[in-house]
Amino acid sequence: MISLNELVTYTNQLLDIDAFRDYGPNGLQVEGRGDVQKLVTGVTASQALIDAAIGADADAILVHHGYFWKGEDPCIVGIKKQRIARLLDAGVSLLAYHLPLDAHPELGNNVCLARELSLSIKGTFGTGPGPDIAFYGELSKPMSGEQLVNLISECLGREPLHVAGQKQTIKTIGWCSGGAQGMIELAAKQGYDAYLTGEVSEQTVHIARETGIHFYAAGHHATERYGAPALGAHLASQFGLSHQYIEIDNPA
Repeated sequence: MISLNELVTYTNQLLDIDAFRDYGPNGLQVEGRGDVQKLVTGVTASQALIDAAIGADADAILVHHGYFWKGEDPCIVGIKKQRIARLLDAGVSLLAYHLPLDAHPELGNNVCLARELSLSIKGTFGTGPGPDIAFYGELSKPMSGEQLVNLISECLGREPLHVAGQKQTIKTIGWCSGGAQGMIELAAKQGYDAYLTGEVSEQTVHIARETGIHFYAAGHHATERYGAPALGAHLASQFGLSHQYIEIDNPA
């Protein structure tokens, strides 16, 4: 068991949250009971995750996608009211870490994604609000565009959208989990053979075709479901907590 304040302070420092100018607050978003023994992790603080976590006797929930995003209606009404009321009624805390959890060099979504796909990491790139969160490196072995489709499908459990590039063989790749399709031009300028992210926009397809880079959209959820459980396992080991990752399926 650890106090909520100690857990939040440690995690904030571990992920260096002050280094990022993020789209929402990182750290404690909803305060529950003062001590934490059971920690549940998940990708998004949806109603389904909250209900499942409370059913699992969680003291705190840690997610990648929390609440209070910039530009959203700040009023606690509707779906937001229902979610927050459920947390408060149960005394369960909500911690959320967005860009800091993408970027962490050991526990982050992008490092964990590289492990899932057996990618060797050579460095980072990007122009984001804070430290670079995108990574680049090499495949475990050169392969064709379709072979990489098969690898992603096998490792992530869903077939990615693939816009074929000009090169017959892919060796170098850049990647950034989630909704980072806007970084495709930078990846192409860096000279990578392929770029992998979670989502695709209409213009992404044209950019991929015109720059010749192979593009893969493997799902926002599918590319970001590894950082939160990795962080939860670390915290459980560090503080003797009980930890459970709860998967709420999302095809997007």
